[in-house]
Amino acid sequence: MKAFPIRLKSNADLRKSLKNFALEQNIQAGFILSAIGSLKQATIRFADRDDNTVLTEKFEILSLNGTIATTGVHLHIAIADRHGKVIGGHLSDGCIIYTTAEIAIGIADDFAFFRTFDEQTGFNELEVVSLI
Repeated sequence: MKAFPIRLKSNADLRKSLKNFALEQNIQAGFILSAIGSLKQATIRFADRDDNTVLTEKFEILSLNGTIATTGVHLHIAIADRHGKVIGGHLSDGCIIYTTAEIAIGIADDFAFFRTFDEQTGFNELEVVSLI
């Protein structure tokens, strides 16, 4: 396994930046090891919803989990508001960094991640392919 630490700066879009990083580094099977930082806007899709919710206040990033690859990203985020209230859901484009985001990405060189349609769930789901 390899690890890539990155820092995203103010005004970067969190999801778009991670997708671009996967493309630039040709990441075939990546996953989030650690992530902290802050947002000034959060765009999240909550469980069992088809639409995104845009929240325009400042938040601390408590955790970010999921997979990244050139074939797509699937990430969930937990954030806290100024009162410590925690909310989370599916990370969507439009999560804008407030001051910084410090992220460590792990890479599994012996695998590739793909997103293929699953008739049972009705979604593009993770397909893990061994390269060895």
